[in-house]
This record gives sequence, C-alpha cells and structure tokens, in this order.
Amino acid sequence: MATSTTLAVIIAIAGLASATPNSQVAIDLSRAFNSMCSLNGPASCQNSTPTADLCCFEAPGGLIMQTQFWDADPPRGPSDSWTIHGLWPNNCDGTFAENCDPSRDYTDIAGLLTDQGAEDTLDFMQTYWVDFEGKNEEFWEHEWKTHGTCYSTLDPSCLPSDSPTGAEAVAFFETVVKLFKTLPTYDLLTDAGISPTEEKTFTLKELTDALSAATGVTPALNCDGKKLNAIEWYFNLKGSVIDGEFIPIDAISKGSCRESGIEYLPKTGDDFTTTYTDSSCLAALHGRSRDLVDARQ
Repeated sequence: MATSTTLAVIIAIAGLASATPNSQVAIDLSRAFNSMCSLNGPASCQNSTPTADLCCFEAPGGLIMQTQFWDADPPRGPSDSWTIHGLWPNNCDGTFAENCDPSRDYTDIAGLLTDQGAEDTLDFMQTYWVDFEGKNEEFWEHEWKTHGTCYSTLDPSCLPSDSPTGAEAVAFFETVVKLFKTLPTYDLLTDAGISPTEEKTFTLKELTDALSAATGVTPALNCDGKKLNAIEWYFNLKGSVIDGEFIPIDAISKGSCRESGIEYLPKTGDDFTTTYTDSSCLAALHGRSRDLVDARQ
C-alpha cells in the first residue's frame, strides 16, 4: 500500500489554518482537550510490533476512510460541494468492526453538540452532513454508533475523568467536519477543469488523475450505474482521533465506477421521500463498491 504525507492533516490545539493541497492543516479543537499523545511513533497500520497504549494508537481500526456523497437527483447539500458520509475505522486488512459499544449509542446529537459548545460544528453539519431524505439526526446517530464507537482513541477511558458524557462523540464530529474541510472534492475537480455537466462523460482515469495530482494520493470513486455519487479518501493516523495527524494514503481499491462513460451530473431535481431499510449507511443504494456492499449488509 502506497503512503504519502501530502496533505497531511495535523489536528492540534493551534487554530484552523487555511486548507490547501500539499499542506499541513492545524485544526482548533479548543472545546475538547489535548490527548497528550506523541506524534513521534508509527502511524496506525504501519507498526512492526504491537502497541499497548490504544489511547494514543488507533487499533485495530487504523485504516481510516473518509467518505463523501455527491447526491445529484434529488439534490442534497450545496450545488458546489460534496457532502459528508462519515469517517470509518477499518482494520488494516480491510475488514472492520461496527456497533462496538451500545452503551454509548447517544441520541440527540444536535443537543449534545450544543450543550458542549460545538454549535459551529452543528451549523456546518446541517448544511454539509445531510441525509438523503432529510433525517439528519438519525443519520448522525447512525454514524456515531456504527463507526464512531469503534475508535480505540475515543474510548471514554482515554478522556479526562471529569469529561462530560458524550465528550468523545463531540470530538468525533468535530474531527470529521474539520477533516472534511481539507478534502474539497468539488474544488479539486473544478480546478482540473472537471465540473458537473450533462453534456459529457468522464473516464475513471481523468477523475482519479485530477484528484491524485492535487493531493498526492488516489481515492476510490463509486458510482450508481454510470452516475458518480461517492468518494473514499483513506488515511493512517498518528496519535489520537482527537488531535492526531491524519496521513493520506492511496485507496485500497478503485471503487465501483466503470473505466469510461462516467456521468458527473449537476445537482438538479425535486426533493423526494421514500421508505428504506438501513443497511450500514445505505451502502448499496449509494453505489458503494461491491466488496464493501456485500460485507456491510
């Protein structure tokens, strides 16, 4: 697996620097706390010997995947931005755990964020982390209980003893949002001359080459039939999810999109509602790659 420090993301108590490709980004988590974890050791999935302190070393889920949606019809989110799906801790071999601690299946995520001073994060989520049928709160709760509870570095035992209930979930949502801000997929494609259109199609190589040239790593692209609708950015992590260094790496698979004839459509159409059965983040509905669809149902 290829690794790169390009676009390395430093989450530190230092303020949010401007997010640009080929840079390190300092992220302000002043509402949270300093994990006191050193960044001098190996990154997750890059260690040669077992690591005992799992508060400062993400394991076993050290292959971290940041997922985004492009929901064109019906449209979801701003017309000039992809939206957040989640931040998933896969095991180093590509397997994964889910729903790791039902005792921490928090509800009322909006209230939790508000009560702990993260209103700006909540405001951002209400625009950029949206459910396809408008059930944002259920979507956020699902992402936390299914994936967030599986991070070793977010175990409550890793937090100060006087931390309020749910502080680790607040840190999770703040990190997801701020990592997302360093991955402006729409802008990266637009800067390479690739914008949503009904007039032409694209090859997989055109899309991945543009993203790789901008970031130094190759993400996985997923399609629903011919339509581009999801992207996966992969990382290893030094330190804690709270204030560690996310190190971009190449995707472990190329995703489900075909080699050519890919449609990257503008966000158009009317809203719609439908009844659905939740199958681990609606993987099949949103065109997830076949191996992950099969595994996560």
